[in-house]
Amino acid sequence: MPAIGYDPSFLDVDVALPRPTGARDIVELPYPHFTVLLDPVRRFAASTGVNIDGAGLIDVDRADAWHLDARVPASSQAGPEIYARNELDRGHLVRRRDPVWGDRATAIAANEATFAYTNAAPQAAPFNQGPELWVGLEDHVLNYARAFGQKVSAFTGPVLEPDDPPYRGIRIPRRFWKIAAWTARRESGPLGLRAAGFVLDQSPALEALGLDGQRATGDETPPPLGPFLTFQVPIADIAAMAGVDVGDLAAADRLRDVAGTLPGGAWHPVTRASDIQL
Repeated sequence: MPAIGYDPSFLDVDVALPRPTGARDIVELPYPHFTVLLDPVRRFAASTGVNIDGAGLIDVDRADAWHLDARVPASSQAGPEIYARNELDRGHLVRRRDPVWGDRATAIAANEATFAYTNAAPQAAPFNQGPELWVGLEDHVLNYARAFGQKVSAFTGPVLEPDDPPYRGIRIPRRFWKIAAWTARRESGPLGLRAAGFVLDQSPALEALGLDGQRATGDETPPPLGPFLTFQVPIADIAAMAGVDVGDLAAADRLRDVAGTLPGGAWHPVTRASDIQL
């Protein structure tokens, strides 16, 4: 039977999955090696968490069979109608390759599970596919885990704001966040939890064209394609912006020790892997 759901004890220290604060209704959906916390009103995940075992990653064929999750009503999921006849990508929140480890049956099940619409959010193609942006950041985390046989837990979600631009009955998130967590070691034993947080922001492109959230909900014009910005940011800022409880991750933030020395200040622009502060 495949391992089900995000495991908070996966690393050497317990790390809770960031959860929305306040009175929002959330549906918890466990999958092999990852969990989606679905906001059924916004029809997207409020947050996701995945365990990545770098030593156990295996290659399986891409499933590419997007599907609704039968455990929740279709009306609570941003389904195929959002992505038809436009240039919006079905952007994975938990990346397809991250939970694909362990025995082959579990890896195949995890691969297929990442194609649930509950694990997707609409992203303009250059944002989702750009090697120096979202995909490049994900590659950096995954390659680190694979190269060093390291265990990593990764948390991702859209920033769900009430004034996000409306489109086909949903509101397109303008920003996305990601937190990677791991434990550092040396011969004398574990050093403890380490974490890094990132925000990927497409709001400048939307604001430049006057998309201030006031369009009619039924407007068929998709959000414009344009430049996207990537930042390494304080994890505490992610918590405040996205309305999630990050627990011990903020205290483990690697950016805290160096933010004052960086040209971009607390929000450090990232254009290549060498810009990431770990």
